[in-house]
Amino acid sequence: MKVAIGSDNPVKIKAVEDAFKTIWPKKKFTFKGYKVPSGVSDQPMSPEECIKGAKNRARRVLKLSKANFGVGLEGGLEKLDGRWFDCGWIVVIDRKGGEGVGCSMKMETPPKMMKHIRKGLELGQVDDIFFKTKNSKQKEGHFGLMTKNSVVREEAYKHAVICALVPFIHPNLF
Repeated sequence: MKVAIGSDNPVKIKAVEDAFKTIWPKKKFTFKGYKVPSGVSDQPMSPEECIKGAKNRARRVLKLSKANFGVGLEGGLEKLDGRWFDCGWIVVIDRKGGEGVGCSMKMETPPKMMKHIRKGLELGQVDDIFFKTKNSKQKEGHFGLMTKNSVVREEAYKHAVICALVPFIHPNLF
């Protein structure tokens, strides 16, 4: 079975691979990442925008490839009760039109970081500034940096992909 991923970020690709192999350990999969546009802003600021971006990526990568599944991943921020939270959203689409949506855990983004984001920087860039690192979004990500690597981006996204696979695991319920 072929799975196309709407990202060339190795962390996101590995998260998708691990999720599919966890759910269907006996199936043979091939995975390929593609750089496709999300059609949303570089730093999405709502769940709706994140889901739209993930859905766009999943649809575009499914159309581009001959895969059985297209997977879109979109990280972003959302405001809840006056605080900003980082979260990753996942959309999985199959060739039959089936669709699943999942999200990662949410983690509060500090006001000091939000000041930079409001000036136009992406969360990954802000993380690199505050933690004096480079390209953290292709490594441990915001989750890892904030939790002393107790929860890294790859692991959080793996669980989110598994959540998006639920309609395919239990199609009789959907």
